[in-house]
Amino acid sequence: MSTAHISAKKGDIAKTVLMPGDPLRAKFIADTFLEDVREVNAVRNMFGYTGFYKGKEVSVFGSGMGMPSIGIYSYELFTEYDVDRIIRIGSAGAYVAEAKLFDVVLTESAYSESSFARVAFGYEEDVLYPSAALNDRLVASAEKLGIELHKGRIHSSDVFYRGDSSYLDTIYEEHKAICVEMESFALFANARKLNKEAACLLTISDSFVSQEETTPQQRQESFTQMMEVALNSLFV
Repeated sequence: MSTAHISAKKGDIAKTVLMPGDPLRAKFIADTFLEDVREVNAVRNMFGYTGFYKGKEVSVFGSGMGMPSIGIYSYELFTEYDVDRIIRIGSAGAYVAEAKLFDVVLTESAYSESSFARVAFGYEEDVLYPSAALNDRLVASAEKLGIELHKGRIHSSDVFYRGDSSYLDTIYEEHKAICVEMESFALFANARKLNKEAACLLTISDSFVSQEETTPQQRQESFTQMMEVALNSLFV
């Protein structure tokens, strides 16, 4: 079987999928952490891999940028490939000084102005939530590894470039979002509709407070703490 966007066969994709936005980050994870790895998708260069981490089967699959893209891939993985859970492992821009470059954030809720959930499923809420049980596993994994997690609400945005930056104060004051990314709201909507599990770990790649930012190479290869927390949640 295959879909319009995924060429994998039935059984090629594990029950747990780690989903970075960057397909090259998916390749890095597969090459660095997994054994007996096989490529299961390369359609549109959206690389997907399945292999074993310490004996546990797991898949890593790029999502692309933005809610429409992760909305398509996560929906097809959930519905056509019987995936049970997706852990997004992405990058984020910090809205608060406490979240510094390379810090890891566990999403407790995602606020968005996006119409994705309303148009797709009729959900009117502007805040959606991850799986509590999956979040608990990620917390336990981080504690076992000694990796500190920032926990809180994140801003899941449709827009990367804005002409007016005054919205930053409003987002934090009204919604207490500690950082911004562009995918988790759609992932949580799909998981809710399909009765699946979803979670989102983020690494701070840039800061609206300090104006610091990481390089493309660092975003691809240096967010290893987030990757290890997600992978080791398989054993919790």
